[in-house]
Amino acid sequence: MANVESDSTPSVPVSAPLVPKKENITPVGSKIAELNESRAELLNRIQGLKQDLQNWRSKLDTQVKIYRDELTDMKKTLSVEVEQLRSEFQELRSTLQQQQDDVTASLRNLGDFSGDDKERKDDPNINGKDEEVHAIATPVEDNAKADDK
Repeated sequence: MANVESDSTPSVPVSAPLVPKKENITPVGSKIAELNESRAELLNRIQGLKQDLQNWRSKLDTQVKIYRDELTDMKKTLSVEVEQLRSEFQELRSTLQQQQDDVTASLRNLGDFSGDDKERKDDPNINGKDEEVHAIATPVEDNAKADDK
């Protein structure tokens, strides 16, 4: 049975796996060269993308600064215009208030004159004077009509 056991085990030289074959060395070397070349290309692309990103950020920062400056200027201009409008509205409000006060005063004066008219009608001296003034004005009017003819 000792013969059967030795026949069933394969006999493989022990030094075979340790010694590389020349066939296997050449493809591995070319693969390493390909991988190194591919790695270099990828690193170059990454550097290019990093540079593009940096340029893009720089341009974006510049645009943001420009827009902020423009918005600040617009805000200042708008504030000045709003202040001018407030001033103009205040002037209009004052003018309208003054006009309203003037109209109210005029209406009060008209009311006072209406009261004075009642007093004048009740006063016989004033009524006589009104008739005299009217009588004096009438001949003048008659003379003006005669001159027109």
